[in-house]
Amino acid sequence: MSEPPRFDRGHTNDLMSFLAASPTPYHAVANAAERLEKAGFRQVAETDAWDGTAGGKYVLRGGAIVAWYVPEGAEAHTPFRIVGAHTDSPNLRVKPRPDSGAHGWRQVAVEIYGGPLLNSWLDRDLGLAGRLSLRDGTTRLVDVDRPLLRVPQLAIHLDRAVNSDGLKLDKQRHMQPVWGLGEDVRDGDLIAFLEETAGLDEGSVTGWDLMVHPVEPPAYLGRDSELVAGPRMDNLLSVHAGTAALAAAAGRGPELPYIPVLAAFDHEENGSQSDTGADGPLLGSVLERSVFARGGSLEDRARALAGTVCLSSDTGHAVHPNYAERHDPTHHPRVDGGPILKVNVNNRYATDGSGRAVFAAACEKAGVPFQTFVSNNAMPCGTTIGPITAARHGIRTVDIGVAILSMHSARELCGAKDPFLLANALTAFLEG
Repeated sequence: MSEPPRFDRGHTNDLMSFLAASPTPYHAVANAAERLEKAGFRQVAETDAWDGTAGGKYVLRGGAIVAWYVPEGAEAHTPFRIVGAHTDSPNLRVKPRPDSGAHGWRQVAVEIYGGPLLNSWLDRDLGLAGRLSLRDGTTRLVDVDRPLLRVPQLAIHLDRAVNSDGLKLDKQRHMQPVWGLGEDVRDGDLIAFLEETAGLDEGSVTGWDLMVHPVEPPAYLGRDSELVAGPRMDNLLSVHAGTAALAAAAGRGPELPYIPVLAAFDHEENGSQSDTGADGPLLGSVLERSVFARGGSLEDRARALAGTVCLSSDTGHAVHPNYAERHDPTHHPRVDGGPILKVNVNNRYATDGSGRAVFAAACEKAGVPFQTFVSNNAMPCGTTIGPITAARHGIRTVDIGVAILSMHSARELCGAKDPFLLANALTAFLEG
């Protein structure tokens, strides 16, 4: 291990600020773009012609961002080094007709997005955030970051067996939050409230993509503050680390042997099949246009992708002290033990032996330890954007991440050191 980590606890403090400021994928990519702008990157529109000049550029599309840095003198066939991540998290999302209620309660109709731990959303103070589409064709981000909604749990007096038989939640009947009192439920009340909150004219909002979020801020936890509790670590922890790593790698300028890339996609939690998901055309389009903008041909594109490697960075499972039998007996990743390398022989993760060597070299260069995760044979394995990226683009891909507890909860738990260890490993990888 040749270099000490270049990020420290200040990186984790900054992660906590990033999590708090990014209640939705739209806010997350806006915050990532702002950080890249400060590092000298500039936004390019997909509808414009691109030039082949050196420097940092990025594309925003909905809740996704792809950013890349072209070193001075890079050839058209120069390979890419990609950090892949996703911006979405399981949550509750507002339905097209949101205004509902019963028995004197005013409620918001929500749909379940992804695979959340439903019980973690009960009896929690919730805000509301997302993207408003306006009559003039523009969009506006909105964030009501105060206690606005709550999904109330049934009292134990009315469900005496809840602790012995387990909590059973019906997604339609039991997960609709309350947000006030009143017998007269009128269509348009919620959107009118958000128009007023955002300083918009009445009736100017014609579309919306809104989601609920816990308003309790991220916090250090434990006797020595060695843990971090917070929302949306899966997978904004990786988006934040990838953004920091790309900005750091860009500082190397013409010394870079590769073109470093950050690709943070939306919709991973429901299959990635969208125009902003990893199974869509966004990444391939950006890489191809980057090659062509530098005067390259289809042959150059093929050469560039043949030498490209992607680290698919997503959170993984730390060994749970109360459920250790659910883990593989010889693979027990621990928090603050460094990033994990995810392996599954059935290609639920994209890692193979050659990919392991690439990641091991990056960690050695960064002075960062790493661990290996493999599922218990009796437990189904999750998946990531890694296999999708490998199959769609023919790119060698390695699945990695930070080990956490309470994955898919409204509030997750990681070690305080792991975020900056991951950022250092990603930086070393991008720098080659």
